[in-house]
Amino acid sequence: MAIRDQLTALLSFLLLLVAGNAFISGARAEAQDETILSDAVARENNQSLLWGPYRPNLYFGVRPRLPKSIMTGLMWAKVDNFVDVQNSFRYTCEQNEGMAGYGWDEYDTRKGGVQTIHDTQNKIDITTSFVKIPGGTHGGSWAARIKGEPRSDAPDDLKTTVVFYVTSEPRWDEIQVTDDGDEFGFDADVTLTGSSEDLGEWKMVITKGKGDHPHSNHAISQRRDLEKTIVQSLAMPEEHLWRAREVLFTQLKQGVDGIVEEFGADNAPPPWQTYQLSNNAGKGNVQMIQKVFEGPFEFDVLFSSGSAGKDVTSDDLTREIKLTTESFSEKFLDVLAPLEPFNAQKYQKFGRSLLSNLAGGIGYFYGNQVVDRSNAPEYEEENEGFWEDTAEARARHQEQAEGPFELFSSIPSRPFFPRGFLWDEGFHLMPIIEWDTDLAMEIVKSWYNLMDEDGWIAREQILGDEARSKVPAEFQIQYPHYANPPTLFLIIENFLEKLQKANGTQASKRETLSRQGLHHDSALLANPSMGLKYLQDIYPLLRRQFYWFKKTQFGDIKSYEREAHSSREAYRWRGRSVQHILTSGLDDYPRPQPPHPGELHLDLMSWVGLMAKTLNTIATAIGEEADAKDYATVLDNIEHNLVDLHWSEEEGCFCDATIDAFEENQLVCHKGYITLFPFLTGLLKHDDPKLGNLLKLIGDEEELWSPHGIRSLSKKNELYGTDENYWRSPVWININYLVVVQLYNVARQDGPFKATAVDLYSRLRGALVDTVYNSWEETGFAWEQYNPETGRGQRTQHFTGWTSLIVKIMAMPDLAAPGHSHDEL
Repeated sequence: MAIRDQLTALLSFLLLLVAGNAFISGARAEAQDETILSDAVARENNQSLLWGPYRPNLYFGVRPRLPKSIMTGLMWAKVDNFVDVQNSFRYTCEQNEGMAGYGWDEYDTRKGGVQTIHDTQNKIDITTSFVKIPGGTHGGSWAARIKGEPRSDAPDDLKTTVVFYVTSEPRWDEIQVTDDGDEFGFDADVTLTGSSEDLGEWKMVITKGKGDHPHSNHAISQRRDLEKTIVQSLAMPEEHLWRAREVLFTQLKQGVDGIVEEFGADNAPPPWQTYQLSNNAGKGNVQMIQKVFEGPFEFDVLFSSGSAGKDVTSDDLTREIKLTTESFSEKFLDVLAPLEPFNAQKYQKFGRSLLSNLAGGIGYFYGNQVVDRSNAPEYEEENEGFWEDTAEARARHQEQAEGPFELFSSIPSRPFFPRGFLWDEGFHLMPIIEWDTDLAMEIVKSWYNLMDEDGWIAREQILGDEARSKVPAEFQIQYPHYANPPTLFLIIENFLEKLQKANGTQASKRETLSRQGLHHDSALLANPSMGLKYLQDIYPLLRRQFYWFKKTQFGDIKSYEREAHSSREAYRWRGRSVQHILTSGLDDYPRPQPPHPGELHLDLMSWVGLMAKTLNTIATAIGEEADAKDYATVLDNIEHNLVDLHWSEEEGCFCDATIDAFEENQLVCHKGYITLFPFLTGLLKHDDPKLGNLLKLIGDEEELWSPHGIRSLSKKNELYGTDENYWRSPVWININYLVVVQLYNVARQDGPFKATAVDLYSRLRGALVDTVYNSWEETGFAWEQYNPETGRGQRTQHFTGWTSLIVKIMAMPDLAAPGHSHDEL
């Protein structure tokens, strides 16, 4: 009997072993399949996203997502008189260049689009059409059409000079001009060739194009034929390659000096012949191609990858522009169509423009950043008067260059903030994740690749000399104890919701995903196992960032004998001065005065609570149960401490806290955006009695409500509209977006505040859309903020960063529509 039992046990073991091996083999095969699929998607991302107008600081500049790369750019100027010519050259986007609006009318990051620039000072509208043409193994080919159309007030003989340039950095082979022009220029197309390890062999053709050319009777016409295209080939040090305008001006000045010497200042040729480069085509890492036109014009830039096996033609470009436009229109109506009462054609055009400019503002940045890692003891900010001590420590200038780093990111504003901002980016990606989920998650990954070993990501990404040229010196240095709102967690949370929605469906089917509200082009959603792997890969970085916040931004509870549910959950922004907490993102919003090391900041506590909530969900989804319990504990402690440390029963709202002259805890209540943060970050339950107070505050016209959106600070506050008035009255779309989303969430659930939420949601949604639309219609721009009294856009123009959230707000349901059932939400 014992032998039989032993044999039975042995047989069972062998069967289990076989089954286990089969399971392991199956698991390995499945994992291998996922790896193969993941690698294929990564290659597809690299291919379809390699090229783009990734120099958003320029009106038009194309480059690949590669360090040490070839780069292109466009410049133009009106050259009909000597007085205005130098100030009329357009190159980098600027706030005050006489523009009646500019930007992408339609743009898809994977395909291309059309941009229009209304240059009123130069009396010309410039259209740049850009398309990508897949093929080969080096990111495919691309093409651009540059078109100029004189404005209605322009003279019939408007003279415009256009310079398209190409640069390559030292590790690349020099660019060669292969055409046979004569000593005065080129009668036909200009062809450039080059090669590199990353791009292989390539060819770029700048076509002769269409358009008339000016003439003159000056003697110089014998050698300056304006019907010819001029090519000037230069060899420049790498550090000067981004300074194309200065290089151009230097070369033009040499020509002007030669003309003055030869003909005299009083006998110079007309400006359209004076401001012309000399032709010296050949090899060089800078190639400047100049054309001079009279009236309307058009020419193409055709980049052909050698591995594609076929050269791009102008006919290809014409066809692809049409297809790209049609594709964009169809996809926009499928993914982000404005809903009632904003479904009129004018709102569709408006939404297409904002979305396109948000996506068209995505850039690739590469270079060093400047960091102060001195760990000066003053940076602990533990003593009273700490802001003076930290100012002295910063003045010692112990910063050093670090890197190089690379970042793929959208930006707040092409003329004023053409670089990555950590707290802006989470808002930027809200519309983008609806349009192209995989693109949004590629950008998130790029940001987290910047994280240091402690968990810090610099809040402002100023990578390289070109980026630093737009930033005052005092703001260039990054400090590894400075935080910034972790808004990328909003995107991770959004992605996880989409992934859970896609899982269990036939996600590979386009129509199923579309019905589920998930975009059909997302490989991460169409293959939920791959989406889950994305979360598994990025989770350690999210966790590291979370604990970096807890370690570096902690607030002091114990030293001041504060009573709270938890002695661990309180937070304080580092980097405070008397007037500002720039690290909070809310800059000059009123805070307790004077600053004190015992301060506790409500908004930061709320952000950490959002991180804990999101991490709890992710950890649960990927099977990290022990971590999930830890996050749940932190979240529970924060929810209690928000009340214990920040709720004022007297004021009926949440507030910052500080320590008064008697070393006692004191709440300091400046009603406004800060007050709303537990609600904005989803930490208040839909039936919490405290929510009623906040909704009343939101809807009070004497406090936060304005006809144009929720004010940043209450009208009743003594500091309303004072000093810089940056976050002390204006309407900001990012915070209003969070209000709209949370009102919608409350409106979807039965409870005591459902009716109030429906009413506020409907009225606020309408007010915000009308405000941004009316200002865009009047000025041609989206703006950084909006005046709560007049609704006019103000501060930075072309702020198509988080102001583009209006696209998502328009695409949200109209709860006030006749016949709409709130029970169906």
